Amino acid sequence: MITGMAHACFTVSDLDQSIHFYQDLLGLKPAFDFRREDGTRFGLYLHLGGRSFIELFQGQLGERAEGQSYRHICLEVDDIESTVATLRERGVEVSDPKLGGDQSWQAWITDPDGNRIELHAYTTQSWQAPHLE
Repeated sequence: MITGMAHACFTVSDLDQSIHFYQDLLGLKPAFDFRREDGTRFGLYLHLGGRSFIELFQGQLGERAEGQSYRHICLEVDDIESTVATLRERGVEVSDPKLGGDQSWQAWITDPDGNRIELHAYTTQSWQAPHLE
């Protein structure tokens, strides 16, 4: 029935600033734009890898659903140390990596609108390991 996470969608206050963060700083690849009839872009899809995407729409931050319980999204990385180093070289504020309670490495960043993003690297001891394909 459910086979995976298709996308996470964010309302962003400044679409160009968010595109710079997700595309230029994090290195996500553009997939396609959402455009009005006059050609102006009001949103886009960015490819995370595999079948997963992040969707961004220009809007007012108050447009979130009432009582929304969103805390963060978590992006899997191939090497936590090199990812943190690369992001710091690009000017992204990122926490020092630490081993989480689930035995996976994690580091934290925040997008231009304050959305928290966990960077996550599995280990052979990760509690998720028995469920990874």
